Amino acid sequence: MIITCEKCRTKYRIADDLMGKPELKVRCHKCGHRFIVHRAAQAEDSFLLQDEVHPDYSRVIAVSNQKGGVAKSTTCLNLGAALAKMGKRVLLVDFDVQANLTILLGFRKAKSFYDVLTGGVKDIGGAVVKTKYANLSLLPSSSKMALLKKKYLSQHNFEYLLRDRLRTIQDSYDHVLIDTPPSIEFFTLNALVAANLVVIPSTCEYLSMHGVSQIHDIIGVLKKGINREVECKVLITMYDGKNTSEKVICDKLRQTYRDNLFRTMIEKDDKMQESHIVNAPISHYDAKSRAAIQYMQLAQEIAG
Repeated sequence: MIITCEKCRTKYRIADDLMGKPELKVRCHKCGHRFIVHRAAQAEDSFLLQDEVHPDYSRVIAVSNQKGGVAKSTTCLNLGAALAKMGKRVLLVDFDVQANLTILLGFRKAKSFYDVLTGGVKDIGGAVVKTKYANLSLLPSSSKMALLKKKYLSQHNFEYLLRDRLRTIQDSYDHVLIDTPPSIEFFTLNALVAANLVVIPSTCEYLSMHGVSQIHDIIGVLKKGINREVECKVLITMYDGKNTSEKVICDKLRQTYRDNLFRTMIEKDDKMQESHIVNAPISHYDAKSRAAIQYMQLAQEIAG
């Protein structure tokens, strides 16, 4: 099938077996424009064809909520591991000074984004490490990261530091997942500016729900500043359906966010804490556990 870039009008031949669905998201290799191809797109025959275009799976995902204790790092790790099990090339970015994501993967004293900015490594790719899990890489965090806020927060366009450096390597990955701290400041703003999807984990507690609305407000302001769309979806985590108050707040979240709420819900599972102790994603610790199955469902929901 022949398609044409909406922006630069470059024409491509796309393999017919990629069109298994009514539409496919692609990226033009010439101008970088992203657009949707529909199965019924017009075909043309007489023109010079470029290389075949490939599906645009690359997606930068920030996992964020101003409230702590809502399973941000847990979600970042286990969603990334589930995507990697699906064969996706995944980069996890630990952008929290507490380095919980780095610790969960068993790394200590590794290079971090601090070394990228201060010259400790030549470029951001030099700080990325491969984990022992196939298709899963990590940009670790360290205690030195705390120095970045003091040094760069007052500088113009500080919120683009991560985005600009990720752009040099993100085409090597299908998904880049960024773990953020429980606050709206230097690190979270950098993650939100870099992302085109924000996953907001929320437990069914009042303060967690309040944190969701704050992130929504911040993203609304950022979208105007960076002049592009950022998708935002809420993920209910650590849900206990036997708890009456949690059921009430869950219903409230569903009424409030509707289409901006993931269908998948992560329930409480004791196996999750066990997986943390052995520094393993839940899908590798116990693939048949409730949490492992639900994170795989979430990965399928995101990756389509």
